[in-house]
Amino acid sequence: MQFHAFHLMPYRHLDLAEADKHRSYWVNLPNTFWDRSKGPALYAEYIGQLAYAAECGFDGVCVNEHHQTAYGLMPAPNLIASALIERTRGTKVRIAVLGRALPIVNNPVTIAEEFAMLDNMSEGRLIAGFVRGIGCEYHSSMVNPILSHERFHEAHDLIVQAWTRDGPFDFVGEHYNLNYVSLWPRPVQLPHPPIWVPSQGSRETIDWVAAPERKYPLLMAFSPVDTVVRFHEAYRKAALDFGYEVSGDQLGWSTPVYVGESDEEAYPEAAPHIEALFNHFFHIPLEYLFPPGYTSINSFQAMMEFRKGLATSKQTLSDLMTRGNCIVGSPKTVAARIRDLHERTGFRLMVPMIQFGTLPDDLVRKSTRLFASEVAPALRSL
Repeated sequence: MQFHAFHLMPYRHLDLAEADKHRSYWVNLPNTFWDRSKGPALYAEYIGQLAYAAECGFDGVCVNEHHQTAYGLMPAPNLIASALIERTRGTKVRIAVLGRALPIVNNPVTIAEEFAMLDNMSEGRLIAGFVRGIGCEYHSSMVNPILSHERFHEAHDLIVQAWTRDGPFDFVGEHYNLNYVSLWPRPVQLPHPPIWVPSQGSRETIDWVAAPERKYPLLMAFSPVDTVVRFHEAYRKAALDFGYEVSGDQLGWSTPVYVGESDEEAYPEAAPHIEALFNHFFHIPLEYLFPPGYTSINSFQAMMEFRKGLATSKQTLSDLMTRGNCIVGSPKTVAARIRDLHERTGFRLMVPMIQFGTLPDDLVRKSTRLFASEVAPALRSL
């Protein structure tokens, strides 16, 4: 089993009581909440936490992309990735950008160029994550959500061709048209950097990633355990329909994880911070999260499983753990939770979120150290 440390980089200094007075923590939360004096130290803290995870022995460190939200401060994840490349130089630690929101860019070749640069700078350690971006990103970018799937697929095809084809060549699509595509630099990895696809449970996404020409790892993010099982099995069935058996390396799970010395120690340490994530930073009206046309009715119903039980005003750590929205406990408890899902689906990509909500630096590092030294070794051979 592989272990990759993930970080959202939330604005953990946010005045939650005041922010709760607004409609959402996304799109239209006033940027007057930002304290200019705290930003530089916060980025240094977060980059340091991911570098520490690499030092502790994680296989990779992961960043992602969000816009106009206190939930995640990485509108340009390539910048954070480049900093991590330097902090991990001389190692085999993978740098994963999970992921870039393809449909909201006007020219996907710019993403192909960014990732090719990162692959060269890291000497071939890049993992490319591609996503459609959640519905909020379409409000922020003013891209028509009805075109989300079309733009995602076309942008993906353009990027892969830019990485793999000799140029210059022309690309003619419904949404992107370029007369000259000739990538400089070209990526180090052949045929191109590995592509992972994070998801919250879209059936269209599962069928797309499972296609034999792709077979991309599907990374279920934030979903309750039973939902993860259902969609891992959906991937397995889609693969069989295509005529092959899925590998555990194609199945991933990303969820907030906190490890303490004991269950009794871990619960009170993690509770206020993980509750801040789910009760505050996830404060998103449905019309923001699922703008009309963003997804099909069937996929909408499936993804609502993610929000099941989260509609009430307050969720306790116990509520979240019961549904399997997070893992908190001693090394033995955390390892048992991960092993249980492995026994049910055979997944082999574990992507713990090492920081969540308002979790401070000392607790992030403590949990990261315990995960790397006591949890991962117990599961490595799975």
